[in-house]
Amino acid sequence: MIVLIDGDIITYRAGFSRSTECAMTAVGVTDTIIEDILEKLQEETFNVYITGAGNFRDEVAVTAPYKGNRKSAKPEFYSEIRQHLISHYNAIVAEGEEADDVIAIEATKYGDDCIIASIDKDFDQVPGWHYNFVKNKKYYVTEAEAMLNFYTQFLVGDAIDNIKGVRGIGPVKANKLLQDCKTAKEMFDVCVDKLGYDRAVENGQLLYLRRVEGETWTHP
Repeated sequence: MIVLIDGDIITYRAGFSRSTECAMTAVGVTDTIIEDILEKLQEETFNVYITGAGNFRDEVAVTAPYKGNRKSAKPEFYSEIRQHLISHYNAIVAEGEEADDVIAIEATKYGDDCIIASIDKDFDQVPGWHYNFVKNKKYYVTEAEAMLNFYTQFLVGDAIDNIKGVRGIGPVKANKLLQDCKTAKEMFDVCVDKLGYDRAVENGQLLYLRRVEGETWTHP
């Protein structure tokens, strides 16, 4: 089984670790995180992915700038960690999209022969094996669960990425609104009812992780 490792998450966790005092220790923490993931999963085959320049979502976002609310500084050794991931681990750099998109594309290609290693809940829209390396939790997302997770995000939004949901609707209420829906079309209709058509389409295109290269999400 190939492990698809979210290098963006690792960059920030290593960079902001209390153990990080200089570039050398930042790199050391990075190695430790990756080694621990592989040891816990008892796997040796893996790829690391990081986000490069450009993001098609910047052009999609109309309601609010995509990730426009992010004010936190990058870790001091951000560049050194990323360069280490590229030079030592042959990290794949996503251009014009996010590392999340490339990971989702790879996960779709490999199916149950791979596992996504991250702590990002956005990946729960992708069916298959997942591993939260902070909680040391391995779990499987079915097609039905992935679809429900995706449309739940329409209504809840994503504060980290500055994607606006519906005021007053959290995960529990969103789940109640969608739980009786049997198809993607029914779920999308619920989202249109709460968000309006244009907002629902915008949220879908911002939230959706690509399954094939260059894909643009279209409503059912």
